[in-house]
Amino acid sequence: MAIASPGATLRDEQQVIGSIVELMKTEQQLLISADADGLSTITPNKLQLAQRAATLSRVRHKALAAAGFPGSEAGMEPWLAVGGNDEQRAEWNRLLDLTRAAKELNRVNGMLVNRQLGQAQAALNELRGPAGNAAGVYGPGGQTMSTGPSRRFAVG
Repeated sequence: MAIASPGATLRDEQQVIGSIVELMKTEQQLLISADADGLSTITPNKLQLAQRAATLSRVRHKALAAAGFPGSEAGMEPWLAVGGNDEQRAEWNRLLDLTRAAKELNRVNGMLVNRQLGQAQAALNELRGPAGNAAGVYGPGGQTMSTGPSRRFAVG
């Protein structure tokens, strides 16, 4: 897919990254409220948007390379300096702002996930008992299983 200008995808990229930011804000609220069902509906949408963003970015990179600039994010500033206009610079800056917002939301959401995983692990450890009895809390007869070495003494 050939593209005339590296700036041609910027509006579409803004829309996609903006949608990702909104999804991540919703994801954050679902993480805070521990809504696993809600979270499961967000993941496929987020993945689809991320794939679309990557496709648009690749198109822009190819256009940059075709115009004689580095075919990466690093190529945008030099291209804007000689081939872009004020509107494209503003669109690029807006895209960078949205991308920074998405990265920060991703960082915070990752911390929330880790906190919940830690809480779940602590709850599992509590159920296993002080010795970390991974075999289970109850034995086959329904009685609690010993979680450590026997404390019986031999009398002799």
